[in-house]
Amino acid sequence: MSRTESLAGYLRAQARRKLDRVELRDGGRNARSALSLLDATVYVESLDDDDPQLTALAEAGCFGPGGSGDFRAAEEVERLIRFWEAGEPRQLLAAIRSALQGSPA
Repeated sequence: MSRTESLAGYLRAQARRKLDRVELRDGGRNARSALSLLDATVYVESLDDDDPQLTALAEAGCFGPGGSGDFRAAEEVERLIRFWEAGEPRQLLAAIRSALQGSPA
């Protein structure tokens, strides 16, 4: 599986999880988050596997040994995704990189 497919699959699964959440009085937060994550999924699918953003995530250990394989979200990334509501897809990838700086791979 390519890096692009792996990260896109992860983001898509998180968006579906958000759509399935039912919380009273969430003010549309889960829907906004799901739409933002789906937007990021489409963006990631447009990237080449050697895109600098994906390469940086691979170097941070997000795709397993050798930089290939399933996307593995560190705790910091899971937390970021859980609370991501709005922003451009490029901003999400930059935020993921920032969250990983200094954290063990």
